Amino acid sequence: MKILVAIAFILIIGSLGSALFYLMRDKGGSKRTVRALALRVGFSVLLFILILVANRLGYIQPTGLH
Repeated sequence: MKILVAIAFILIIGSLGSALFYLMRDKGGSKRTVRALALRVGFSVLLFILILVANRLGYIQPTGLH
């Protein structure tokens, strides 16, 4: 489970980095920045759903204050 979360974070950061690259390179003239940011939002939502499902199925346990 830790590996899946780490991969998702890497994808999110990579998508954010590519959006910054396209923003700087294209100067707002193309839709590649918007696509990269939409992909980042999609990865973030997917990660959130993955964490909820993993918690529900018992793959991860909540920790911290009770």
